[in-house]
Amino acid sequence: MTNSSKKINKTLKDITYSPKILIAWKEAIKGNKGIRKWLTINGYQELGVFCHALTNDFKAKNWLLDNGYPHLLALINGAEGDQKALKWLLQLKFDVLFHMAKAADSYKDSKDFLKHKDPLLLAIAIEMETIKDQIDDNYIDPHKLNP
Repeated sequence: MTNSSKKINKTLKDITYSPKILIAWKEAIKGNKGIRKWLTINGYQELGVFCHALTNDFKAKNWLLDNGYPHLLALINGAEGDQKALKWLLQLKFDVLFHMAKAADSYKDSKDFLKHKDPLLLAIAIEMETIKDQIDDNYIDPHKLNP
């Protein structure tokens, strides 16, 4: 492990959550503003910020990076097809986040992996996929001005 890898590992904050919190995160990603606000003010600010970052809010993306959650940012970037982010997740042994990112980018193998590993994480990845697809659809829709 290189010195830079050791430094990153020391600054990464834990992202181990109970099923209740994971369900709340899924609903927040889905668009439930009340649950997103609840997460933000009850010790899960990173999950509330994640919802904003997922919709390409660069302030939120920077917050994740600056506050010890680059692995959550890599999850988003990986879901957008960023190969560097995916490689980084694998290098740091974030296999589940890697598969969540790939599943959110419509990869069946990763969806199958998550289905067996943790169906709740698959459900979160599918919500991410839905949001990313909506953003893509809005971007290419010629009837939308400045999506």
